[in-house]
Amino acid sequence: MAVEFLGMLPLIAVVCVLLWQSALLGYTYIRAGNAADEGARQGAADAPDPGGRCKAAAEEDLGTWRPAQVDCGPASGGMYEAEVTLKVPVLFPGFVDFPFDVKGHAGAVAEGGAW
Repeated sequence: MAVEFLGMLPLIAVVCVLLWQSALLGYTYIRAGNAADEGARQGAADAPDPGGRCKAAAEEDLGTWRPAQVDCGPASGGMYEAEVTLKVPVLFPGFVDFPFDVKGHAGAVAEGGAW
């Protein structure tokens, strides 16, 4: 029985790592979308300088999850949009990143009216 377990141990370890990486990929999508939503909400509420509050709110929502690229700006129809781009980490944040990005996009109705 011990020999069978040692033979299966690498397969079990690979499956666990793949499950963890899949969960981390999904969590990265959630973090990017939530940060974009928070940035769009704050940017829509701040008509005089929408870009400043939007980017600050998105980065604050991300906390230590870096590197991030935040793009904010008004859109057509009185909307305000934010897009957050994150790198997908390998096994845990801050170690190594995959070579592809995850984008979160959100929009909110501009409270100060159309720009």
